Amino acid sequence: MGEAKPENWIRCDETGKEMLSRVLSGRPFIIPAPPLHRLPLRLRNVVEISGPSNSAKSQVLVQAVVHFILPKEWAGIQFGGMESKVVFFDLDCRFDVLRLSQILTHRISETCGSIGQIAFDELFHDCMSRFLYVRCYSSSDFLSSLKELSYQIQRKDETIGTGLRLLLIDSVGSFHWIDRSNQLRGLCKGKNISPQSLQEAIVHELHELLLLQPLLVLATKASLFRTETPNEYQRSSISNSTGDRNLLFREYMPAVWQSFVTHRIQLHPSDELLSDGSEPIRSYTSDWLQPSVSIKDRFIVRDDGIFLT
Repeated sequence: MGEAKPENWIRCDETGKEMLSRVLSGRPFIIPAPPLHRLPLRLRNVVEISGPSNSAKSQVLVQAVVHFILPKEWAGIQFGGMESKVVFFDLDCRFDVLRLSQILTHRISETCGSIGQIAFDELFHDCMSRFLYVRCYSSSDFLSSLKELSYQIQRKDETIGTGLRLLLIDSVGSFHWIDRSNQLRGLCKGKNISPQSLQEAIVHELHELLLLQPLLVLATKASLFRTETPNEYQRSSISNSTGDRNLLFREYMPAVWQSFVTHRIQLHPSDELLSDGSEPIRSYTSDWLQPSVSIKDRFIVRDDGIFLT
């Protein structure tokens, strides 16, 4: 017997158009919430969201969580959510669950209007039941958590169940400098636990996880900016929102992570304050680096979420 052809090969009884329709239906596009809305994404895409510490990266992740855990429809009301489970790996240990609750409450109230407390609690609980939170304190802890997630998916654990579509990492470079410091101090003994081998093992586990369960991966990463950078450290030149100067950033994540990423977006805080009622509010800009998109979006962060300006 001959080998079966992969599903993304054209069959003898179909046209090219039919083949594309069949393949794309199995991997549908995902239109995330702003500011990630410019590019349609697919499951198994890995999006790196980089920027300085005050560029609203974590807020973007929270916005994505709400979009994914909200239902498509509930009691005849259209929410337009993904109705999917989400796993959030908190490597910074600074996740604010009250912020998530606040935005979710606003979205439910805004869409449903005035509903009874029992109905509200039922919908809120249903959404939050799709949110899975994991806090990690080291690279080895993160690696172990990824292995445990793969194990639970393989076992079809009731906690994970079906419908897991989004994996978030905040922030992927959190342990980079700790691991390097431990290596320099001689605390990492043996090749198997060196910082390089740890990162390779983490990316390998993520790759295996995506093969096991198609997921969209969103990972934040703190950027290291310098106004003047030696040539050997310069990786890219990005203008800030006012265009006054170029900000050069150094790439510190290992090559194994860089090659794993499929999309990159850079966030920048703006010096310009916008009027939002009685108080000025800071705005931010987003710039797609991979693939490159000429349009730059500007957005603000309010109590009820992120909005384009």
